[in-house]
Amino acid sequence: MKIAVIGPGAMGCLFSARFMKAGHKVYLIDYRDDRINRLVKSGIKLDVEGDTLQHVFPNVSSTIPNGMDLILVCTKAHTTGGLRFPPETPVMTLQNGLGNVEKLCDFVGSARVLAGITLEAATHVNEGHTLHCGSGKTTFGAWTTCSHDKPLTLFESAGFEVEITDAPGQVIWKKVAINSGINPLTALLNVNNGRLLEMNEIRQLMRDLVVEAAKVASTEGYRFDESLVEITEKICLETSTNISSMLQDIRLGRKTEIEAISGEIIRRAQQAALPTPRTRVVYQLVRGLESL
Repeated sequence: MKIAVIGPGAMGCLFSARFMKAGHKVYLIDYRDDRINRLVKSGIKLDVEGDTLQHVFPNVSSTIPNGMDLILVCTKAHTTGGLRFPPETPVMTLQNGLGNVEKLCDFVGSARVLAGITLEAATHVNEGHTLHCGSGKTTFGAWTTCSHDKPLTLFESAGFEVEITDAPGQVIWKKVAINSGINPLTALLNVNNGRLLEMNEIRQLMRDLVVEAAKVASTEGYRFDESLVEITEKICLETSTNISSMLQDIRLGRKTEIEAISGEIIRRAQQAALPTPRTRVVYQLVRGLESL
């Protein structure tokens, strides 16, 4: 298959390397000409537990070629609004946060959009170099009527654990609620995920943030059979040494996805006249941290 992966960050490099290893043709899309030139020469590296698993040389370009079987969006949420796509090709988002799907639907129409989440964990080492920290399930489905057959075959051929859902909005909200508790706190405290469980006051704050998010999700018709608080704590335990994507961004001096996570929760809560005081405070603190 021919796949365009937008964004040469940790997740973009992970998927690109694994797809190429499975024999697919990958076009890695970037907006920076200087970085494109460097990646053409250096390629991308994927490490697992410190050993280089894959060193590949995808086609690197600033534009998405026609004739792709799938376009996979791996950019940060705040860049989604600036993307442009060729006609007819299915577009998939596994990005963090809320609002990405709606923007893609505006660009290409809902019948071409696949959406979901991934629990794969990857850390940026340096430009074009990613550490695969842990495997996890990737869940996606059609936003309306887009076929998921080829994307399912693609991910499975590359060795990813995949699940198809008929309710991608539900799984996106679930991950957002979990991220709203973990990501801002790790970024503010400069700690790995597991440390959030070791401080009683912080652990309670994390729980409260998740509860606020779940209440907002319920105003949009989403209900969760399992306790999202328990799931969040379990994830913190299982990924105790992981560095959240938001903390990675803060350490690298980059803009975070706080707007697409806590910011979107606040905006949607306001529309429903629902208070989210703890989410607002951590949102304001992370925005302040970004400006330092």
